[in-house]
Amino acid sequence: ALLPKPALPVRGVPLVAYPLALLASAGVREVVINLHHLPEQLREVALRWCPPGMTLHFSTEERLLHTGGAIRRVAGFLGAEDPCLIVGGDMIVDLDLAGLIERHRASGRDVTLVLRDDPRAERFGTIGLDAAGGLRRIGRRFDLGGETRAGVYTWVNVVSARALATLPEREVFNHLDDWLGPLAAAGGAVGGELLSPAACIWEPVGTPEEYLEVNFRDLPLGYLDPEQVAARSGVRLLPGVVAGRGACLGRDTHLDQVVVWERERLPDGIRLHQGVFAAGTFHPCTAMAAEEARG
Repeated sequence: ALLPKPALPVRGVPLVAYPLALLASAGVREVVINLHHLPEQLREVALRWCPPGMTLHFSTEERLLHTGGAIRRVAGFLGAEDPCLIVGGDMIVDLDLAGLIERHRASGRDVTLVLRDDPRAERFGTIGLDAAGGLRRIGRRFDLGGETRAGVYTWVNVVSARALATLPEREVFNHLDDWLGPLAAAGGAVGGELLSPAACIWEPVGTPEEYLEVNFRDLPLGYLDPEQVAARSGVRLLPGVVAGRGACLGRDTHLDQVVVWERERLPDGIRLHQGVFAAGTFHPCTAMAAEEARG
């Protein structure tokens, strides 16, 4: 990969800038970012896009510790605030974080997972809750019964400090399967909030197809205007093209749903469809585009 995923430009703005801006809008002033692939590149991008008044810390994994191990590694930092927020780095999300924290405190829960009533549920799988909002099911691999509603997991979590003391004494583990599921089975106060699409924007950026799709989607975010930021940064949002700062599109080019990274130069007369032009090469993002490129 040319960049760590959180450094990928989405509508001209690095992906990591979105959750940082969201957290800043909720009054968060200290954030720890997990690093693994190309860590120095992500560190540089995150520092460049760090909101004013926010301090960034970094946790570098030489080997992947998976989601639970990554949380356990920084549990001391996270437990300094009660509760803390844990947010995934490969998605764009918008919701009322301040209200979420307030409701979490009032609920008495140890952990609150944010779920979304999402039409893509079959594709992503769901987490099930009971009538009181307690965790009852995780995908197809954990089921306590008693489920009354379910939603797609947005990877937004509110975690009380006392819950961090229940993390497994292991270095590598999954936070859902090896921590929160067993904690719920043992009677721990693990639950969730199921939000409507209107109350929670959620766009994953985990695959090439998702990356392409989100670059051409108008996202009405309450904490960041990508179009304004892009314009100030010299990014051009054109019909069917996102052209990064300093990118040269060449003459007589035909581009349809193409993201051109900054300072790239496209040859004259080139025809490209559904992909990314980076490091001097076109990278198809859909099966159809890949077939066209081979043909």
